[in-house]
Amino acid sequence: QVQLVESGGGLVQPGGSLRLSCVVSGIIFSFYDMGWYRQAPGKQRELVAAHTSGRSTNYADSVKGRFTISRDNAKNTVYLQMNSLKPEDTAVYYCNAKESTIGREYWGQGTAVTVSS
Repeated sequence: QVQLVESGGGLVQPGGSLRLSCVVSGIIFSFYDMGWYRQAPGKQRELVAAHTSGRSTNYADSVKGRFTISRDNAKNTVYLQMNSLKPEDTAVYYCNAKESTIGREYWGQGTAVTVSS
């Protein structure tokens, strides 16, 4: 059974930081491209950051320079370090695992991030 379990969300003031974690089980983690997506109320889910199995990373323009994605293959975990948070970063953040060659994709249940004073 594949599981992606996010943690680390919460309420933070503007300018603050949070680190999200996603622990993955049931797949060969190192084979998968990992991503963080977010969905704000009334908006579509969007890609925030991705870290391929080959160590490449990419970011949404809105978070470049503020967010950092990393992964620890030994711990089957992907992280999202979020700094200089803004109210517009408020959303539910989802962890995603994708293996394009075999067409498999999995999602976590999401963790809520609220940026507010």
